[in-house]
Amino acid sequence: MKAEILALLRERGDYVSGQELCEHFGVSRTAVWKAINQLKKEGYAIEAVQNRGYLLTAEDEVFGQHELESRMETEWAGHPVTFYETVNSTNLQAKLDAENGAGEGALIVADKQTAGRGRRGRSWNSPAGTNVYFTLILKPDYAPDKASMVTLIMALAVVEGIRATCGVQTGIKWPNDIVADGKKICGMLTEMSVEQNYIHYVVIGVGINVGLQEFAPEIAATATSLQEVCGQPVPRAELVANVMKAYEKYYARFCKTLDLKELREEYNGLLVNCGRQVRVLDPKGEYTGLSRGINESGELLVELSDGSVTEVFAGEVSVRGIYGYV
Repeated sequence: MKAEILALLRERGDYVSGQELCEHFGVSRTAVWKAINQLKKEGYAIEAVQNRGYLLTAEDEVFGQHELESRMETEWAGHPVTFYETVNSTNLQAKLDAENGAGEGALIVADKQTAGRGRRGRSWNSPAGTNVYFTLILKPDYAPDKASMVTLIMALAVVEGIRATCGVQTGIKWPNDIVADGKKICGMLTEMSVEQNYIHYVVIGVGINVGLQEFAPEIAATATSLQEVCGQPVPRAELVANVMKAYEKYYARFCKTLDLKELREEYNGLLVNCGRQVRVLDPKGEYTGLSRGINESGELLVELSDGSVTEVFAGEVSVRGIYGYV
């Protein structure tokens, strides 16, 4: 009920009487009073005025279970949401939950990770009170070879979620890094459990740099944060909710055709190196070419000097700009 009370107070933006809350939720005045006091203890600034009711005033960010629940406007993505103050890794927790029966749309969110991971086993610095770390669980019935595309869909959703939350326009560095001002602002790690030709589950982990912070020397030149770009604090729970809302929309379009046919043009329009020279770091041999965007399966099309076009698959291959990160 606390999340529903928050959502109602936020939507109203004015005093809501205790009697109205009682009738709306079918509970006693005492139950409402207890819920309000518990929300105050969690950090919410709620005024209580006799004969007027309760008012949610401007407050410092409260990033937690009830705030996340109160902001979700989706049918399935982000339901349920489970918040952890500290977790080893949202991906590890999501995989454990998926194996124990968590359904499609379950979302794991953490304020801090002690063992955050990026691609190829790299560690992902995950301090508390600063960034967003979350993992979405999918339990699809399509073939495993379709699963790689769900990460590109998440890239689209993060771009839209950021724009809806703070107005910052970001771009995508293939396949799923989100960049602003030429620097990385978000990374993703998708993992799945497969048996023969059947997917048990897919987990999509996302880490977004939100608050001002000092980056490690090895990434300081190529990383940034939303607050650094937009110049003001960004509400993390609202950001997570907006990304889930966008993902649900894009994923529905993907599920119609099980490819990126309906999303390809939009994705290529956000691809920061589309139409530019790129360097493909393939273990079999590095080469350069002209990025021509993605195909309907999400591979990057690279035009070589002889005019031929090769399809670059995500995984062990990385793509960089000729003169730097993008």
